[in-house]
Amino acid sequence: MKFEIYGKNVEVTEGMRTKIENKLSFLEKYFLIDELTVARVVVRVYPTKQKIEVTIPTKVATLRAEVIHDDLYAAIDLVIDKLEDQIRRQKTRLSRSKHKEGLSEAFIAQEMDESNDILVRTKQVDAEFMDVEEAIMRMEMLDHSFFLYTDSETEKIAVVYKRVSGGYGLLETL
Repeated sequence: MKFEIYGKNVEVTEGMRTKIENKLSFLEKYFLIDELTVARVVVRVYPTKQKIEVTIPTKVATLRAEVIHDDLYAAIDLVIDKLEDQIRRQKTRLSRSKHKEGLSEAFIAQEMDESNDILVRTKQVDAEFMDVEEAIMRMEMLDHSFFLYTDSETEKIAVVYKRVSGGYGLLETL
């Protein structure tokens, strides 16, 4: 696996880089990750907390996790735990799924700056054909609250989302 490690408001030290690379290299034992996979890691430092964001696009799905913690090294351990959990869930779903051929990369949703409510990032999305179960699986793998796709049954754009009260919701277009 290759690594792209960046720091925001912090310079990534050799110790930080080594710890991140060693922990992420451990994930190579899973079927999703090979030597061509690029792990993108962003380390952010805030006045009282540290945040680590890891995105690993694979042939099957995009793994993504982020953790905010008082201690950066604890955050690294926690983000690895999240990624391993995602891989285990993905492996289980794929073994049960009727769609055993590889899934293409899913999208990462637009991010809004909560402090100013202004659009700070835009991403174009290919609303791929899939059923609602696969859309929920991809949303969970990305750790997002919603996912846009084209329903394979109706052939219309749809959105699945996590409900605040629990469970999932589905928005279908007319």
